[in-house]
Amino acid sequence: MSTHALDTLLGDGSALLATRTSGEGPPGRLPIDADTLREAPSGHLFGMTQNAGMGWRAAEVARDPYLILSTQGGLRAEDGSPVALGLHTGHWELDQMVRAAAQRIAQAGGLPFAVACSDPCDGRTQGTTGMFDSLPYRNDAAMVMRRLVRSLPTRRGVLGVATCDKGLPAMMLALAGCSDLPGVVVPGGVTLPARGAEDTAIVQTIGARFAHGLIDLEHAAAMGCRACGSPGGGCQFLGTAATSQVIAEALGMALPHSALAPSGEPVWLDVARRSALALMQLAADGTALSAILTREAFQNALLVHAAFGGSTNLLLHVPAIAHAAGIARPTVDDWIRANRATPRLVDALPNGPRHHPTVQVFMAGGVPEVMLHLRDMGLLHLDVATVTGRSLGDNLDWWERSDARRIARERLRELDGVDPAHVIMAPEAARAAGMSSALVFPRGNIAPEGSVIKATSIDASVVGADNVYRHSGRARVFASERDAIRAIKSKGPDAVVAGDVVVLAGCGPAGTGMEETYQLTSALKHLPWGKHVAVITDARFSGVSTGACIGHVGPEALAGGPIGRLRDGDIVCIQIDRTRLEGRIDFVGTDPETPLDPDAAAALLATREPHPAMAAHARLPADTRLWAALQEVGGGTWGGCVYDVDAIVETLKAGRAALAAR
Repeated sequence: MSTHALDTLLGDGSALLATRTSGEGPPGRLPIDADTLREAPSGHLFGMTQNAGMGWRAAEVARDPYLILSTQGGLRAEDGSPVALGLHTGHWELDQMVRAAAQRIAQAGGLPFAVACSDPCDGRTQGTTGMFDSLPYRNDAAMVMRRLVRSLPTRRGVLGVATCDKGLPAMMLALAGCSDLPGVVVPGGVTLPARGAEDTAIVQTIGARFAHGLIDLEHAAAMGCRACGSPGGGCQFLGTAATSQVIAEALGMALPHSALAPSGEPVWLDVARRSALALMQLAADGTALSAILTREAFQNALLVHAAFGGSTNLLLHVPAIAHAAGIARPTVDDWIRANRATPRLVDALPNGPRHHPTVQVFMAGGVPEVMLHLRDMGLLHLDVATVTGRSLGDNLDWWERSDARRIARERLRELDGVDPAHVIMAPEAARAAGMSSALVFPRGNIAPEGSVIKATSIDASVVGADNVYRHSGRARVFASERDAIRAIKSKGPDAVVAGDVVVLAGCGPAGTGMEETYQLTSALKHLPWGKHVAVITDARFSGVSTGACIGHVGPEALAGGPIGRLRDGDIVCIQIDRTRLEGRIDFVGTDPETPLDPDAAAALLATREPHPAMAAHARLPADTRLWAALQEVGGGTWGGCVYDVDAIVETLKAGRAALAAR
């Protein structure tokens, strides 16, 4: 390492030669009168002083203010080249959207403000302790965002620009928590696929594939470099980032056909400009988000999620958004009803069968195209309000006959040779293609409070002719993701083998902040024998996870859940009925030849001590420990991991009273 001279590090004073000690104030005068001086809060007056100080035209500093809140990260030069990198492509280009929206607000006579609360990358933190902050970030960021909104007391409305796995859910929580205001979500779009390269899901498995000799170093290095076909946007698959965009639009919080737009492209910037106009129109009409975020809107969103086959992480985010909006949180039964009502209609990465990237879903018509099918099935509440100022029914009538729909679908045929009807299918075609509903919520003596699996992601070759997945195997129990991935990569006696059931326990909220375990599921997806291995965990999965992976097991191990009492060699029986949308995961004893009745096995399990390796991770941040405790009081995983302030205050009062009574 080179050693810099002290003059280089501490300065030689030359910059002081051009440094001023006073300056000229902005010219002009504030647009105020005597009544304003007498009656307005000093903060409003000082705010105008600050507006002028930042260079806005003095005569216009009292225009109606609109706040643009984004998750922008990184710093780009004027030509787009990096000055300082962001944490992921999803927030890298958002400054362009913010700029376009701000210019449109100013042109329309408003006064734009822009602030940011950036977001992490789940892909960057896979397999690291950085993942311990991923889910907790969502609640904390939503609080910061709401504080920023309230810090502009005169704002007429809020435009929320965000893209990825936690940033966009946080943004929706923030706006839902400010539902007395007009608000519009601007989905930050998706990354273009790169020609001749692996997508951003497959490329995350280069380590596991190399360890098993499936690829060489040259291939890994090349593919690892080339996966992104554009510098901005969320990942190219229907993971949590893309699904969150879909849900924002399905709730009516975003303009029709705004989710999944390709980042950096003309249509993407156009979304920002039109969203700014929509916000100003809502403000002029006095329409707050509370008129849009209704119980019926959430019912629509659950149906759209089912039709897309979206990420299981939305089971955490949709209830949280509802809670923030003051709406009853959707229950497991609500999710089951939605999934039973419609088959999956969208063929996209990672679900298949043709595995279209998300930009092709957008060009095939995106959310409004899917909603046309759901409308024709009689499933949607068409009278709900949306940010267009019109009802959902009006929006869909417009979309059906619009030039935008015709051009997008023609463009998909022209550029990619893809039939839009093969990307977004009619219900009859979807059923004929074997595309059933996505989510199943297994219970059993391992998961008495429930669990979740994206059943459509199970490899069809291991599913029975009756559309039921059955697997009975010996448990391989791990208390850390690090140990589990080592065993999956191993070729020695400790290796995970076909037929095993990988049990990852102690990795729920109290153990790791409910880490995402895509490192495991992606490795199994791309190893030849991986489809013959099941995964059961109290942690969660990436939206792009595939295979027989069952997560969100409740109660979690560190809350006394039975999953924490399993041992290596235990026999675990899994049954997932993909037609009836029912499932069970059960411990059935230790002898595969004489399995126990699930109730008898549960009684045996209850006599055991928790696994000795189960403990909160030694590097779990104190911030995350606090989050885990607070969200547990608020209803835990199945309640959306929210901060229920009333429940928390009541618990604290009860705790203080109990301590005082000792």
